Amino acid sequence: MLNRRNARLLLALILAGNGIAMLAMPQAWYSMMPGVAHTGPLNPHFVRDVGAAYLIAGGAFAWLRSRPEAWPAALTGGAFLSLHALIHVGEMFAGSIDPHHLLRDLPGVFLIPVFALWLAWPGRRIRNIHSHKEIYHAQVDRTGPTRQV
Repeated sequence: MLNRRNARLLLALILAGNGIAMLAMPQAWYSMMPGVAHTGPLNPHFVRDVGAAYLIAGGAFAWLRSRPEAWPAALTGGAFLSLHALIHVGEMFAGSIDPHHLLRDLPGVFLIPVFALWLAWPGRRIRNIHSHKEIYHAQVDRTGPTRQV
């Protein structure tokens, strides 16, 4: 069953798998991904840079699967994916890609960030636990022993 926890694992595997492919074989990744060749010539260094970001985002969702308090890391990964999608929209408005390319990009470029942000967003219980920890640590810092320099 694909519950939220398993969906986080699935997303982690997809993102990390894409990142590993980009890092390990940028030429093969570039030729296999639909529409990528239309964006310009292959730059293996750039493909690897983006692959590193995908790998980190995948790791954040794997971490979130096992530790709910890792939601800020996963939310950051979702923010990367969302900004990547906005770059595609910006390129369309700038005239460097045709609007029909956005339809092709819909599943991988636009739906995945929405899914990622939904999976990363913490429930109220997790947000409350996080803020209670911050309040506790602030109180300990104020009431703890003072250091003499």
